[in-house]
Amino acid sequence: MVIRSYDFGEADRIIVLLTKEHGLVRGVAKGVRRAKSRFGSRLQPFVELDVQLYPGRNLSTISQADTVTYHGARIIEEYERYTAACAALESAERLAFADDSPAHGDAFLYTRISETLERLNAPRDSNALPDALLGEAGPTALLDAFLLQAMAHAGWAPSLFDCAACGAGGPHHAFHPAVGGAACHQCRPSGSAEVDPEALHLMWLLAGDHLASAGTILQGRPDLGATAHQLTKAHLQWHLERKVTALSVMDQS
Repeated sequence: MVIRSYDFGEADRIIVLLTKEHGLVRGVAKGVRRAKSRFGSRLQPFVELDVQLYPGRNLSTISQADTVTYHGARIIEEYERYTAACAALESAERLAFADDSPAHGDAFLYTRISETLERLNAPRDSNALPDALLGEAGPTALLDAFLLQAMAHAGWAPSLFDCAACGAGGPHHAFHPAVGGAACHQCRPSGSAEVDPEALHLMWLLAGDHLASAGTILQGRPDLGATAHQLTKAHLQWHLERKVTALSVMDQS
């Protein structure tokens, strides 16, 4: 999966790929910026590829690339879908880079980012997703589902019911990434977010990929989606120890 690309030299481009078996791979596509490049427009974000590479000391060389799936047709036409998809790709790169053994690959992360892009590219009359996830709130909710599931796979799942510090049963009204998620009145640290427990319930549904139930909640309480997104973003960036630029762009829209 093409995660991102950037120019290199006069006519080349570095392509960052997320692979199922080899983690993140950075390869150089020589001559790709020339008008008559044999790669055409295939080496772009939102494209799933079958590639042939020759390993090098620092970079592999991409010698052949065939499109398997293009996920960007509708993504690039709508700003909400586009920013959510960019945030998903950037987060996937950060999560893969944070892996202690990225060279061994991560089939889970690869599969989830492919599925997320497919969902973000779904037509608005699709039967594959609930109506609430095909509207304006949908892209953000689908992004949050990916982030929560990817963080759980990485071992960073937030506690969304029991207190993350002492284990006291919930629901609770405070959330802070420093303690691992939900916090009871006794354990909540300074600076904790005061939250509606229903927002944590929505996050639990998204983390479990219960999209139909999540869509039902969003139809009745769209405000919970914004809260869930802010908490998910805060938890991710706390554990990554750096900001995800595309998430900041989403907040400015």
